[in-house]
Amino acid sequence: MMKWLRNISRILVGLVFIFSGFVKGIDPWGGTYKITDYFYAFHLDFLVPLALPLSFILSFAEFAIGVGLLSGRFLRFFSWLALIFMSFFTPLTLYLALTNPVTDCGCFGDALVITNWQTFYKNIILITLAIILFAGRRKADHPVKRKPGRVIFSGLILTYIVLVTWSYNHLPIIDFRPYKVGVNISKAMEIPPDAPHDVYENNFYYKNKKTGEVKKFSEKNIPWRDSLTWEFQSMDQPVLVKRGYVPPIHDFSIQTPQGDDVTDYFLKDDNYTFMLVAYDLQKSSTKNQERINALAKWAEAKGYNFICLTASLESEQQAFIGKTQAPYPFLSTDEITLKTMIRSNPGLILTYKGTILGKWHYNDIPDSVAFRKDILPEMNKKLNKN
Repeated sequence: MMKWLRNISRILVGLVFIFSGFVKGIDPWGGTYKITDYFYAFHLDFLVPLALPLSFILSFAEFAIGVGLLSGRFLRFFSWLALIFMSFFTPLTLYLALTNPVTDCGCFGDALVITNWQTFYKNIILITLAIILFAGRRKADHPVKRKPGRVIFSGLILTYIVLVTWSYNHLPIIDFRPYKVGVNISKAMEIPPDAPHDVYENNFYYKNKKTGEVKKFSEKNIPWRDSLTWEFQSMDQPVLVKRGYVPPIHDFSIQTPQGDDVTDYFLKDDNYTFMLVAYDLQKSSTKNQERINALAKWAEAKGYNFICLTASLESEQQAFIGKTQAPYPFLSTDEITLKTMIRSNPGLILTYKGTILGKWHYNDIPDSVAFRKDILPEMNKKLNKN
């Protein structure tokens, strides 16, 4: 019975750690942004430069623990690590659930977004399994023979390193965010007519005219008909008790330097729109700036839209133009939205009538010849079929 329980614990904890480490590993910048959010929430701004290396370390540690538990390699060592991990993160997630400084813990990246309370309940189960695994670590049987286990362990770790390296220098191999290729941004922002709305709780305070007593009422028992006895005094701020439907994309907008909203123009225009996404121009790579400039000039000559979406100030935009001779217009979009759209600074997104047709890291942005000869003709074929 205990052997069966230990094996179940080993498999479940191993799979969760592998999944958690994998989805973080293939999106290292997503992990970086989430750790940065934690540092700001806990007023540890001076640690922000460590966010990227910590993102790599955390994802690798989780993946290695999971692979070690499943393969049976260094089982006692990884049983220790699993318990240490859960002993640290379980009380942390309880604190997050109680205080809610960051709404999404980020434990499964963007692949599976769960609330802080759901994360805490999940960790209660995991730490229980980790304790069972740790308590029986000396009696645990190696699930795989020594040589095959070594091969499996080494192979998975090597594969993980290759995938993470690729995702850091290019785009994530799997895009879990709402701005993936094929998504129509306009439709992803729509709210269905029958979608549930946010539910709020309102509390009212009324004064008894006869006794002077001030009493608290809810919407269900508010004495609005008994105006001879009760007199309204005040009400609390509405409290959200149940979140309604939230569309996959709910915060996308494009504004001109003058503050005009031009979102619909670019999402509904019957033309190709090249969106160069650079959330911070001061941190934006200029490695392929000449290719980007040439592509923008070619797109303009063809009558296509080529714009840069950024959260940088206008003064920073002008400084960037002076430095790079960028020939395209700069428009404003929220920084968090830009980071969500593409994990590259800058990155290129090609849309048509609001539908995302392609996304490229700055290391992989094609030149105008590739767009003219291969990419756009292929896009035209797909659009004509639809």
